[in-house]
Amino acid sequence: MDLSDALDFPQQSNQQAADPAWPGQPANPAWPGQPANPTWPGQPANPTWPGQPANPTWPGQPANPTWPGQPNQPTWPGQPNQPTWPGQPGQPTAPGWPGAAPQTIPYVAPNPALPALVVPFELPLQSGLYNKMLTTITGEVKPNAKMFTINITRGNDIALHLNPRFNEDGKPVIVRNSMVRNQWGGEERELNAFPFVPGKPFEMKILCTDTDFKVAVNKSHLLEFRHRVRELNQIRGLNISGDVTLSSVNVETLQ
Repeated sequence: MDLSDALDFPQQSNQQAADPAWPGQPANPAWPGQPANPTWPGQPANPTWPGQPANPTWPGQPANPTWPGQPNQPTWPGQPNQPTWPGQPGQPTAPGWPGAAPQTIPYVAPNPALPALVVPFELPLQSGLYNKMLTTITGEVKPNAKMFTINITRGNDIALHLNPRFNEDGKPVIVRNSMVRNQWGGEERELNAFPFVPGKPFEMKILCTDTDFKVAVNKSHLLEFRHRVRELNQIRGLNISGDVTLSSVNVETLQ
């Protein structure tokens, strides 16, 4: 017998002898050598387990055809009138199998479809920046891209302005800067590589440390930018705009 057989096992019936019975009922063969009584060998004429009162129940239970100890409901042990498996949806805090301690099994709802990441994109950073905070941005550069911008902000201040430009005076450049109290600082432009390609996907990682931002693109280190706004916990915004489409923006903590 497998599990499906057990779940489909018919309940006992209190009907009279006109229904199919244990061996020994009228028109049914008895156990070998026994009188034509519906009993186990040597027992009184009751269809019960040996030695039990005349009730078709489990040994020692009240006269109800139920699972041991349950209130007149053919349910799994310990479940409140619901023929469900222990701990399944609909019974998030139900006891488990018989004899096990109660346990909580969280119900996980199906994930709703993620909304499209619309550009311009804004992400609030509720706890601000901190050491070992890693932001991962995946997307694709538009085919005829001119530029796009990533700003990490403190109110109206910009702690990191990251601005890839695809054609400035005939060459690509990534401008890095900050703005405090509406005043731009000195630009940083020097780089040996420009990893962005129009019409191609990219993955950018921005790691915040105690001293600077470290930026990698497509799994290669690209640049560093030292903090000019040092109150990291006050830096609570991330904005992305320009000629890109976004697939995901994820924030995590490096271990």
